[in-house]
Amino acid sequence: MSIAGFDPSGGAGVLADSKTFERLSVQGLSVLTALTLQTEDTFRKLQWLPIAEVVEAVETLLDRYAVRCVKIGIVPNTVFLSEIVKTIRNKDKKLPIVWDTVLKSSSGRTFFSVENPSLLSETLLEINLITPNQPEFEFLSEMGVLNNLQTAIYQKGGHKAEKGEDILHIGEQKIKLLPSQTDCPPKHGSGCVLSSAIASYLAKGEDLENACRHAKTFIEKFLNSHPSLLGNYDF
Repeated sequence: MSIAGFDPSGGAGVLADSKTFERLSVQGLSVLTALTLQTEDTFRKLQWLPIAEVVEAVETLLDRYAVRCVKIGIVPNTVFLSEIVKTIRNKDKKLPIVWDTVLKSSSGRTFFSVENPSLLSETLLEINLITPNQPEFEFLSEMGVLNNLQTAIYQKGGHKAEKGEDILHIGEQKIKLLPSQTDCPPKHGSGCVLSSAIASYLAKGEDLENACRHAKTFIEKFLNSHPSLLGNYDF
């Protein structure tokens, strides 16, 4: 299940997640957190949905379907995220949750406000994996919310000098996930695709490390699928 925003270009958010689920032979469910007006290279408008409506939708789907993994995308703040996670945990204590920690859009639009670091730290304890890029990883580290964190972290390396070299943090382990190539064209929504691919493999029963390795192979194919900022899934 994807809990994320709607992007009319289809490059990010629930549409990208749903396409990834389908490509990986997983049945996808979607709950919207926001309506956006954007294309692959511009961002115009953002409207957050009320948290009560989001929670109701999540509860409805969890009551009806045997959900195997949840991916969370854009949310406006810590309280919003916390309410979603509490709703999931009230239904299922062990359901894997992946949060794609989207703090800003690639065009610079701020999405997530950390107004309560202590609540964020508490909420992260209930999440199985977060997938920050390098700037997001540094920001969260500087805030102290990653200190002694037991939640696994997929640290994306697209913004680092060693481009494409990701690091999977599981407890004290730091597992390097090396790219097969470093010149992949950038894609709008690649973070959405990666996190939903990880969620797909977790839903199919893979352990966390293998799910991340398979997802990295998948995202490289996606990045190379088309030279434009919008990728396709015909690979």
